[in-house]
Amino acid sequence: MVGGTGKKKVVPITSPLPIVEVNPNNHKDVVPIEAPIISSYNDRIRPLLDTVDRLRNLNVMREGIQLPTIVVVGDQSSGKSSVLESLAGISLPRGQGICTRVPLVMRLQRSSSPEPEIWLEYSDKVVPTDEEHIAEAICAATDVIAGSGKGVSDAPLTLHVKKVGVPDLTMVDLPGITRVPVNGQPENIYEQISGMIMKYIEPNESIILNVLSATVDFTTCESIRMSRQVDKTGERTLAVVTKADMAPEGLLQKVTADDVSIGLGYVCVRNRIGEETYEEARTQEELLFRTHPMLSLIDDDIVGIPVLAHKLMLIQATMIARCLPEIVRKINQKMETAVLELSKLPMVMASSGEALMALMDIIGSAKESLLRILIQGDFSEYPGDQKMHCTARLADMLSQFSDNLQAKPKENVTEFLMDEIKILEECKCVGLPNFIPRSAFLAILSQHVDDIQVKPVEFIKKIWDYIEVVLSSVITKYSDNLPQIQSSIKRAGRNLISKIKEQSVERVIQIVEMEKLTDYTCNPEYMTTWTQKTSEQQSFIAAVLNNGINKSEQFSLTGFGNVKISHLRRYHDHLLQQAFDMKMRITSYWTIVLRRIVDNIALYLQLSVKYLVNSHFQKEIVAEMVDPRAGGGIERMLEESPSVASKREKLKNSIKLLKESKDAVAAIVDQNSGYGDR
Repeated sequence: MVGGTGKKKVVPITSPLPIVEVNPNNHKDVVPIEAPIISSYNDRIRPLLDTVDRLRNLNVMREGIQLPTIVVVGDQSSGKSSVLESLAGISLPRGQGICTRVPLVMRLQRSSSPEPEIWLEYSDKVVPTDEEHIAEAICAATDVIAGSGKGVSDAPLTLHVKKVGVPDLTMVDLPGITRVPVNGQPENIYEQISGMIMKYIEPNESIILNVLSATVDFTTCESIRMSRQVDKTGERTLAVVTKADMAPEGLLQKVTADDVSIGLGYVCVRNRIGEETYEEARTQEELLFRTHPMLSLIDDDIVGIPVLAHKLMLIQATMIARCLPEIVRKINQKMETAVLELSKLPMVMASSGEALMALMDIIGSAKESLLRILIQGDFSEYPGDQKMHCTARLADMLSQFSDNLQAKPKENVTEFLMDEIKILEECKCVGLPNFIPRSAFLAILSQHVDDIQVKPVEFIKKIWDYIEVVLSSVITKYSDNLPQIQSSIKRAGRNLISKIKEQSVERVIQIVEMEKLTDYTCNPEYMTTWTQKTSEQQSFIAAVLNNGINKSEQFSLTGFGNVKISHLRRYHDHLLQQAFDMKMRITSYWTIVLRRIVDNIALYLQLSVKYLVNSHFQKEIVAEMVDPRAGGGIERMLEESPSVASKREKLKNSIKLLKESKDAVAAIVDQNSGYGDR
């Protein structure tokens, strides 16, 4: 307590981390208060810390839920180890180069027992140790995790310390930042370490404890550059300045100017020197900041390891209280998602009857989906996937086929009517000259059909290739939970499409071949069109036979444009009349033939798709699954695939973990709902 002279009095230290109480005259007086936290905070802070420790024990972070964590960063040789040793009252590994090669999670818990409890956890192992052998145990565990060389690893090592006088803190100590590899370190050591640090400090739940040496310019520290990348305002960054006794000049100005935006402020400390005990170190630290002509000017509330411990606990508790509602929300959300995913997994089947029922459910669901998308035109099941809007895609493909089929070939204007004349000359017979031989018309018709017969076959193949893709997608969707039979069902689907495609090709060939056999239509459009086209016959023949001075080399013919006629003047007029008449007949009739081919294929396609969905699909799959030659599909359903079994186990474990996590935070949330905003 403050004496009558107003001078600071040093009281013997009974704990490694006493709390500093400041008197009204701004003189420090060390009081052996219950360390490291004033007892009035115990009821509020301890439950918060216990809750988060419980969540850490449950390993809820593996579910993607971040917990408030103090992350300790600093450049190499900044004094990180000394700070952590002072907080924990234990000795950590020391040496040249990187001493910390893995994330060291230090979980400090104040204990009333005079006997410390210290143990390590890593790789599902628990290794007890004691104060004398902590450094050796950490080094041995690090070698197991990261190898015996100089490399680093991001697999964490957890150090538990339950001891009288330590603060209730959980901190993650990361490797010191080094740019130049030395002593056999990997060439990309900087990239490895910086990547590890960014991973830990980036979450908004992380509290960054930036360890800075008083002997350097803060603005040049790599740890400052990294922390400012993720915390620009410094609202979650606290700086601890080590080695204050080695560079006292200007330290007050450096921590008050705050050129590097440390939002949570600074704490200046003195490192333990040589063989000092932790109690002796704290006594010397208090004397240094009380008596040094420059360091004594620094405010009492930002100097000393006890102050640092106190600040860290309050900051950590405040962050925990602030984050708990969001943690609860994420736990609930992830648990709902996991329960939903688990419910979608197939039940474990114990009999062939159950397996058959499951198979029929798959077939029924897939059949209903195919009915909607292939026949009814309902694509609500696949709103964003235009490939699965089947009726529209089939209509597009049919329209493109029709346009392609009816596209007019480029007319060889220099040989107008020559095909007809050649056919007529080969089909001529003894008879009246003004009759067109039917054999000539059929020959021309057959020639036209031969020119286009490949297109309908290619079209129907393309249609069924598309339907096969659609069928495979639907089968995959509804059998995804039974991978052990999915390949069999998909094979049945492919076989079915292959059969239908083969039948369709044969049918289309028949449709096309029918057009060669006879010339017939009841469509009145034929006579109308032929009459219109033959109305220019006499004018055309006259132009061809004109050998006068004004004879023309071309004739403008409706539907054909300007056609050359000079090459026709060597033929008799009755042959020209026959050729012209046949040209107009075949042109008028050919339009109807093409439309008839398109219509017939469209109608046949609709019927085939209907049969596929309503009849063939179910029969083919059932036949495949009950065929003993196919490997006993029904029996295979009784064997849960390794992937599904693994997924089921993973989801069960996640649900169990999340439920336990939810129970762990439930009681504390309401109690501390407003604390984080105070």
